[in-house]
Amino acid sequence: MSSDVVKLEVSDHVAVATLNRPPVNAVNAEMRNRIIEIFDEVTDRDDIRVVVLTGQGRIFCAGADLKQRPDPGKAGAFWHHNRITRETGNAIKECSKPVIAAVNGAALGAGFGLMAACDIMLASDTAVFGMPEIDVGLAGGAAMLNELLGKSFARRLMFTGDRLPASELHRLGVIDSVWPADELMPAAMAMATRIAQKSPLGIRYAKTSCNMVELMPAKDAYRFEQNFTYELSKTEDAKEARTAQLEKRKPVFKGR
Repeated sequence: MSSDVVKLEVSDHVAVATLNRPPVNAVNAEMRNRIIEIFDEVTDRDDIRVVVLTGQGRIFCAGADLKQRPDPGKAGAFWHHNRITRETGNAIKECSKPVIAAVNGAALGAGFGLMAACDIMLASDTAVFGMPEIDVGLAGGAAMLNELLGKSFARRLMFTGDRLPASELHRLGVIDSVWPADELMPAAMAMATRIAQKSPLGIRYAKTSCNMVELMPAKDAYRFEQNFTYELSKTEDAKEARTAQLEKRKPVFKGR
């Protein structure tokens, strides 16, 4: 599935989802719905093993379209807007395939949220990050910021509207790496290709496990992962990985 506001291209088990709403890729209702549809579809497609999410042009996503803020006087409008906003991030986070954010420019507000929902985050050296919705009303992103940045940085962003450069988020360990603008997509695609060569079943187990243990105490999380590993060990892919290692050859995974 694709659309004018979000493009989807697939090659060699790697999908590239590109936000495409110039000039700043602002998130509106159409884009939210398309993102949900695309990532739900990606979850079920066997020809896709990993996704790269990026933005068209020089901006990843400069936030929500303020012209489409919900009308508080219209019954249900506010609640529906908030519901699809939450589900946009959930569709990315709950997608069974790993999602790599290639943040090619500013990621602000809702754009910051889209990046934060991804599994691995790369950025260009021109990228900046912030939660400027404090200017027009609390964004509802404090929990996400606390998880990524910690108390002090999260509150500074919310209270001041400051923007952090990619280098600062890399120093804090929030994003994986920073690249010159023309090297960002090649780096993201190289990482995606490496992941796509792994057992798709193993990667799905790994992502599910990572998502689940975020919500658990350490003791319960360790037990959960051990049990998950046992289930994975009984799959055809696990047997193929062991056989290929003994035979010193590249494994051929079938996702079973």
